Amino acid sequence: MFRATPSTGRKNAAHFSAPYRGVRLQREIVKFQLEKFNRNISEEELIDDLKKSFETLRKNSISFSFRSYSEIGKFSSSTISTRFGSWNKALEAAGIEVMEEKNISDVGLFLNLENVWVILGRQPVTRDMVKPLSKYSSHTYSERFGSWRKALSSFVDYINEEEPPISQEIIQETPTTKSIKRRTSRNISDRMRFRILSRDGFTCQSCGASPIKERGVELHVDHVLPWSKGGETEESNLQTKCKQCNLGKGNAFNQ
Repeated sequence: MFRATPSTGRKNAAHFSAPYRGVRLQREIVKFQLEKFNRNISEEELIDDLKKSFETLRKNSISFSFRSYSEIGKFSSSTISTRFGSWNKALEAAGIEVMEEKNISDVGLFLNLENVWVILGRQPVTRDMVKPLSKYSSHTYSERFGSWRKALSSFVDYINEEEPPISQEIIQETPTTKSIKRRTSRNISDRMRFRILSRDGFTCQSCGASPIKERGVELHVDHVLPWSKGGETEESNLQTKCKQCNLGKGNAFNQ
């Protein structure tokens, strides 16, 4: 497009081809312009851009926030917030879940996942992790553990961790019986409870009721031989019962 003079090597304007000179001229007459105001943009357009940006970030496992939207959004985050009254109100208008608390512990996430798992009676999938069933979205788990699958794997490791044994024997005193030396505490831990539910297929061992078959079935884990009668809190002495059968079992033992 251009040639350098032998003596200086500088670009010689006289040697520019006609087409290039035309482009150069066009560049010279381009005027500085202010960016377009977004004051008259409809709420529908703002919401549509929020949704598109959210999907783009979600596919790349990036948290959707005030700052991340500003980096890829068509409009500024402040414009969005001003139009809807706040950033969170804009997200609600777009049907995007407002970010949950950031300082939730791993154990807190595991307990929430356990609760969802028990209510469903099966391994949850990402579409299950929505309110009111779940306090935290699948995105929260993916962001914390690297992916949804890794979150499930970490949860399984947590459930299968060996719990520290009690350091000394528990002596149970009752008015009608002699003192009983206990190896275990009466309380059933969350981890052991989940292991028993999983072992029993989230199904009542008396009547076969299960949340897998019928929504709303509430499952309990309780001692086969009651702890008050010498039964230990061990997996071999624990079983899954629905709420109705478990109450009935208690009445039967008390008779």
